[in-house]
Amino acid sequence: MFRGRGENLRATYVFLFLNIAFYFLQFQDERTFLQLFAFNRDAVMNGEVWRLFTYQFAQATRIGRWVIWPGVTLMINLLLLTMMGFSLEEEWGTSHFVRLYLLSTLGTAVVAGYTNTPLAGTFFINFTLLFVYASMHRQQSLYLHVIPIRVTFLAFFSAGVLVVGVFAGRHEHVAALAGAAIGFAYYLVQRVPVVAVAGAPSIAADERVVRTATRNVARVTAMKKALKTASQADIDRLIAAAEREIVRGVNICAPVDYKPENADRYCIRCEGFAECTARHLRLNRPQGAEQPMEQQEAAS
Repeated sequence: MFRGRGENLRATYVFLFLNIAFYFLQFQDERTFLQLFAFNRDAVMNGEVWRLFTYQFAQATRIGRWVIWPGVTLMINLLLLTMMGFSLEEEWGTSHFVRLYLLSTLGTAVVAGYTNTPLAGTFFINFTLLFVYASMHRQQSLYLHVIPIRVTFLAFFSAGVLVVGVFAGRHEHVAALAGAAIGFAYYLVQRVPVVAVAGAPSIAADERVVRTATRNVARVTAMKKALKTASQADIDRLIAAAEREIVRGVNICAPVDYKPENADRYCIRCEGFAECTARHLRLNRPQGAEQPMEQQEAAS
């Protein structure tokens, strides 16, 4: 769970489009392309600030002594971005996903600028996406032909490659590791760990989520009915019930993002549901509606 979640605006499609568009530019004239869009500290200091971002969309043509056709790296990057980017954006929302992307990209560029290391390649952001994705989906496996490979193993293996490169004096690995660390630190700060309640019965996580979602669906129905009938007594009762279940320390979304009946069903599974519900009832309480009996007696 996360402290806050924004709406999914499908920004991953934009990043996919940029990878493809920059690939065609690179394919036409690779040398000119790198001269214009690769990261270079001196060029950035002279005002070419777009390089802080565009270096991520250059497709690698060489890994060590191996020459690689850019189309191969493009397909790999599109596959990773589709698999991990869509999942992260759906779970976290577009605003946080874009921040993660920018923090990792700019963090890598800052470290590369400090060491005066030129950068060009999409693999820098892929490390960050892999580490965060593996942390969120630890039990998931990817299949190489018919061999299952746990995604956490890939993450540890990739981290090992970066660390070995750092000790080997590869400055681009230092920059990539720094960018991935910055992005992963942002993910850790925004994550809210699930804490078990002492003395509570042991319930499987999936079953607990289903029970919570089912109860919240019923509450949404009761809330709609109370607002439609303008019953202040029912509204006050629902507010009181919601306030008793508020989870402290959870940053709730803005009022416009409260959509308990949205297709992704995120709100009814979110730890901030109770707090958002109480706020929604207060903001949408009908004016001049029937007052609860206690208020009528107090007024008389």
